[in-house]
Amino acid sequence: STQSTWGNQSQVKTKEMPLKLDVKKKLCSRSERVKSIDLHPEMPWVLTALYSGNITIYDHSTQTTVKTFEISQSPVRSAKFISRKQWVATGSDDLIIRIFNYNTMEKISQFEAHSDYIRYLLAVSYTHLRAHETGRNLVCRLLLEKN
Repeated sequence: STQSTWGNQSQVKTKEMPLKLDVKKKLCSRSERVKSIDLHPEMPWVLTALYSGNITIYDHSTQTTVKTFEISQSPVRSAKFISRKQWVATGSDDLIIRIFNYNTMEKISQFEAHSDYIRYLLAVSYTHLRAHETGRNLVCRLLLEKN
């Protein structure tokens, strides 16, 4: 480890340790191109957003498909669990953010969110979503309120 000072800033260089993961179980499933994944915080579920316009929820403990939703004719680039409300939020290339109840498959809301592709959704809380548009470095903060 070395330490050097440049002006008012101090920089510390440390030797990085390689990341070691102990993989206990693998989930292998044939699918179309996966654009994003999200893990449910309480259930053993993996949410995948697919290029085909679908999203799929897999149970990684039983290695089975729980549900599949047809979202759009365009690729779904991002999907996130909002577990407090039992929702899934999706952002797709048709510029629309859609919210579904993952138990009933009911569409809760949808709205045009951006004038370009939605590439990433970050669920800040169950009432706020932040959509990031990386192509133009724009950030669009959206408040989702159920009427």
